[in-house]
Amino acid sequence: MSLGIVDSTTQNIYTPDKGLSRNTTPKVLTATFGDGYEQRIVDGINSIKEQYSLTYKTRTKEDIDDIVAFLDGTKGVTSFNFKIPDSNNPGNNNITTIKAVCTTYSTSFEYDNFYSLNVTIKRVYEP
Repeated sequence: MSLGIVDSTTQNIYTPDKGLSRNTTPKVLTATFGDGYEQRIVDGINSIKEQYSLTYKTRTKEDIDDIVAFLDGTKGVTSFNFKIPDSNNPGNNNITTIKAVCTTYSTSFEYDNFYSLNVTIKRVYEP
């Protein structure tokens, strides 16, 4: 089971360390009235905002450079496929592929020729 960022030009899958985290925020329009009464409605057809945090710890400089080069190439604008675990998708090895953009990433030197990379990915809804 290969999870992670998919580079469609080279077909490389950059698999992060275990511990992928997902932050979900529903988009809701709310009308609040003076007496404490509130009305809520879903905002749009793709109303769930998802953001993922993943890490690539203690990898060789070359491995980190490859991932950073890919992310640099997307410039935070070009979407890419991102494979995530999904137990509701048993027909596809419990994996779902979503479209995503990388909003933030940072590299840190660990020791010798080993680096780590922290990446934040945002789900986007597009064809």
